[in-house]
Parts: sequence; C-alpha cells; structure tokens
Amino acid sequence: MWGVGCAAASGRPLPPPLKALRGASLAVPPGALHVLLGPNGCGKSTLLRALGGLVGVSGGTVSCAAPISFVFQNPDHQVVMPTAGADVAFGLGRWPLSDAAVDAAVAGALEVVGLAGVAARPTHELSGGQKQRVAIAGALASSPAVLLLDELTTFLDAEDAAAVLKAVKAATRARGVAAVWVTHRLDELASADSASLMEAGRVVATGDPRDVAAALRARGAVVPRW
Repeated sequence: MWGVGCAAASGRPLPPPLKALRGASLAVPPGALHVLLGPNGCGKSTLLRALGGLVGVSGGTVSCAAPISFVFQNPDHQVVMPTAGADVAFGLGRWPLSDAAVDAAVAGALEVVGLAGVAARPTHELSGGQKQRVAIAGALASSPAVLLLDELTTFLDAEDAAAVLKAVKAATRARGVAAVWVTHRLDELASADSASLMEAGRVVATGDPRDVAAALRARGAVVPRW
C-alpha cells in the first residue's frame, strides 16, 4: 500500500490529497437560518458534513453545539416508517421515555412544521414536501441545537418547497435552533437570516443575505430582489 508522500512505481511522487475545503469559515447563532449557496462542487455539502461530524477535517476548527440533527436531500431515504408519527418517533427510542412523553414530542414537532394532526397518516400517502417536513419533524423531536439541511427542495415543486422552507424558518424561531440550509435555489436567499457564498472550497462572501445577493449578482447570477 502507498501512503501519502510515498513514491509510485514510476518514481514520481504521488500527488497531494485534494482539499475539498480551504478557508471555509462561518458562524450561525441560535435561532437563525443560515443559507449556504454556491455552484455544484464548491464544497457546500462537504462543509455541512464536516459540521455534522460525518467527515473529518485535517486542519482548522469545527465547533457545533450539541445535539446535531441532519436532514438529507431525498425524504424517501429518511422517512421509512409506516406512519408519520412513527417516523418522527423513531429516533426517540434512544432514550427511556414514557409513551406520553413520546406522543407529546411527536405532536409538538409535527405542529412546528405545519403537520399537526397527521401522526396517524400513512407516509406513502404524503406528498414529497410533506415527507420532507416529516423528516424535519423527526430531526426536531430530539431537540437539537443545530439543524443541518442538505438541498431539501431539490425534488420538490414550488408549493412544497415553500412549505418546507417555511417549516424550517418556524423551527428556528420556535425552538432556538441554529439551522444551516444548503441550497442551489437563489430565491431561497430571501428567507435567510444570514448567508454564505462558497467557491472552490472557500467561503467568499458571508453575512447579510442582501450583501451575499449583491456578491452573486456581481458574478453574473440572476437573484430575485426582495
């Protein structure tokens, strides 16, 4: 086996490992929705996974309040139980909670995402946006301090996408969660409390969403005005 720095059979040294992130810094306070934007391959999802501890980093500092919950792009990969309530309750099995406590946590999480009263609904009857909100409710049920969300609206129509974004915004407000929302939809910038723009593994603009929108426009992007 060759390790980093060993010579290949040709006598040439192996190339250095690729760096997916370099100079990627951001800070998100509790109760805020932070939108992370950038072109495909710029490192958005890698940064999100580094924040969540799903990938390691070779330098720098990663500091996140705990617990952390992650919601992925495709709800069909995350919503797996037969009913909405059972799916939201799934992660609560880690703790010795009473049935009443579980029911209360499920009801509260579903209410925050605008799905009050659907706990008994079969998940196969839900729309894509409703499934995504069930996934968010499942993440919220464990009372996270940080919520990491990776391109949640990719497979959704405009109506479902708006409902999911509204649910995340409500969750940050109601529960004081720091949420990082990775997206490729520039119109979602208008819903953010703060934002960052990434290019080639770096955060090149961060702060007020209007300033980040201006940075995008300077690069030729068409960003809706609000």
